[in-house]
Amino acid sequence: MIEFIAQNMAPIMFASLIIFLLIGYPVAFSLAANGLLFFFIGVLVSPYSGGSINLAWPLLHALPDNFYGTRVMSNDTLLAIPFFTFMGIVLERSGMAEDLLDTIGQLFGPIRGGLAYAVIFVGALLAATTGVVAASVIAMGLISLPIMLRYGYDRRLASGVIAASGTLAQIIPPSLVLIVLADQLGRSVGDMYAGALIPGLVLTGIYMLYILIMSIVRPNSMPALPLEARTLGHGVLSLIVALLIAGAISYGAYRYLAPTQGDNADILGFAVGVIVIYVAAIVDQRLRLKLMSKLAQQVVIVLIPPLALIFLVLGTIFLGIATPTEGGAMGSVGALIMAAAKGRLSLDVVKQALASTTRLSSFVLFILIGARVFSLTFYGVNGHIWVEHLLTSLPGGETGFLIGVNILVFLLAFFLDFFELAFIIVPLLAPAADKLGIDLIWFGVLLGVNMQTSFMHPPFGFALFYLRSVAARVPYLDRITGKQIAPVTTGQIYWGAVPFVCIQVIMIGLTIAFPQMVMRYKGDTVDPGTIDYQVPQAPGLSPLGTPPANNGAAPAKGGVPAAPGTPDLSQPPNFGGAPAEPAAPAPDLSQPPKFN
Repeated sequence: MIEFIAQNMAPIMFASLIIFLLIGYPVAFSLAANGLLFFFIGVLVSPYSGGSINLAWPLLHALPDNFYGTRVMSNDTLLAIPFFTFMGIVLERSGMAEDLLDTIGQLFGPIRGGLAYAVIFVGALLAATTGVVAASVIAMGLISLPIMLRYGYDRRLASGVIAASGTLAQIIPPSLVLIVLADQLGRSVGDMYAGALIPGLVLTGIYMLYILIMSIVRPNSMPALPLEARTLGHGVLSLIVALLIAGAISYGAYRYLAPTQGDNADILGFAVGVIVIYVAAIVDQRLRLKLMSKLAQQVVIVLIPPLALIFLVLGTIFLGIATPTEGGAMGSVGALIMAAAKGRLSLDVVKQALASTTRLSSFVLFILIGARVFSLTFYGVNGHIWVEHLLTSLPGGETGFLIGVNILVFLLAFFLDFFELAFIIVPLLAPAADKLGIDLIWFGVLLGVNMQTSFMHPPFGFALFYLRSVAARVPYLDRITGKQIAPVTTGQIYWGAVPFVCIQVIMIGLTIAFPQMVMRYKGDTVDPGTIDYQVPQAPGLSPLGTPPANNGAAPAKGGVPAAPGTPDLSQPPNFGGAPAEPAAPAPDLSQPPKFN
């Protein structure tokens, strides 16, 4: 029995961790306690393991180095998490989400499902500025859900759209889960952001496609906004004209900057066009010139600040100007400036943001410390080899491995959130993926899309809990229409999330089938055969691959002609004094020495 336990320590340890988590113990303490318990057991039974357990008491001395080394306390990559968390919470308190939802809702209001389109669009914008699911879901639940219920939206559809749009913050940069995945996979956060950008936008487009299909199949489930609710009036044509002018200015700036700025000219040209149209909208509104419609003015003025913040954060990272940590710091400053510009920056807001940031950062740190304790023992019992052999032996090679891993992560997401999956599961999967030759950025983005479902899995999805906390539980009177509105039940929230979970499963399949969506982060492939190497030549030396020049010089020893001006390296150097004396002849060591 002892031999069986010793030789199967890795699977027993992993199964015990799952049992601890299912019982309900906190994840960080479950990881640490499991690691220490099996370390003690492993040391005792190691003589019976046949060499499969490599644990000894002095190995515990490695824990302080794991805690204070580059993996935890001194990890610069993880420093981006509190910055982005602080930025998202300040933006949520600044009222940016409220302004965006009101304005974009007015823009899409005249069409069926317009409010749903607005929620998805704003969810993507909030994801690119905040990166925090809780802030996005709560803000949209408080603002959009009452409006959607007021105008007759289906409760399940409205709940699902809000929950799904909030989870876009997990795959659209600057996502916190992408930072953690990059750290666990040992890859650059900037590369992870660049790889996840296209899949995040494609997923947003699929959400909108679903709304379009539902507006055709079930038009009564998402009516258009009534005329009396469109307080900004008409003016879409004015907005289109303004965007065309901004596009022309951007193109002109791009052509002007291309000779000097190279690959960065397109982004800089776009920035010039955006700044010009934003200044024009503010001047038009303040001076009442009526060059734009009221709707066009509001859309431009409300949209440009978050777009500028996105450029400040992601643009500087993609251009190579800033690291993700520096981008997060700039984003935090930008969020404070935006909140101050709206008159909503106060000491209380800063205190709330700092408290929430500290809680989330401590949560991540404790899980990471527990994971370090667990991995120390798990690697000591050769658990990584067991997992690698288990996964690489799956049928189907690379495709079979990806399908099997995604099914495993999908099922575990019913019980674990994305931080727990990233710190427990990903370090076990990465070596096997690397051994199969899978690009780890592609693998990380694929897992990020999959982990996104952990927020919408009934019954433990956190996005569903966030929405439940702000959705009406009892009937209430609408303040605009005066009608009594029925509450939203928990079952309606859960059923509303199911279609969007299925959409995310489809997105996982698309990411596997079309890896180039992610591989764009590598840029254009360079053919080594087209590279021309130019080696600089030193004075007095012949080009590589050619015979040495003679030019009439006397041959050196051995009959090899010496190039003119080439020093005789067999003699000591002469620094301008008397000519160097010729070297004395070497003594004949075959004869006895003479002392006369």
